[in-house]
Amino acid sequence: MEKKLCMNVKGIVAIEFAIVLPVLALLICGIIEFSVLLYDKAMITNASREGARRGIVYNYDTVNDVNHPIDSEIESAVLTYCQDRLITFGGDSELATTISRTGDETGDDLTVRVTYHYDYLLIPGFIAQLAGGIDLVAQTVMRME
Repeated sequence: MEKKLCMNVKGIVAIEFAIVLPVLALLICGIIEFSVLLYDKAMITNASREGARRGIVYNYDTVNDVNHPIDSEIESAVLTYCQDRLITFGGDSELATTISRTGDETGDDLTVRVTYHYDYLLIPGFIAQLAGGIDLVAQTVMRME
């Protein structure tokens, strides 16, 4: 009698585990996906700050006749920061940097906006509406020195 009861309990536990396992796997995948997304958002925010810091420093350029670094130097700083730190798992990273200035003199504002298209890694297999990914945007405004 005890053997039958023990086998029935094992069977019930196996059935309950089979029901709970997909939900648990989806929850763990969602946590991992959300963590990578938040990490990438933090990295593009830091990249926009690095680009803005690079752009506000006074550095007279005799070739271009400007007081601060040109846009290509700012974009290069942002790209270098992101290449070393973004989690892409080998995918193409669509990174766009937009730079705007109110002027080139001390006290003028410099705005660096970084846009990154994040493609979900695990979730689209479960939820088809998320298959397109999401655009992450970070913007930093600093005054020129």
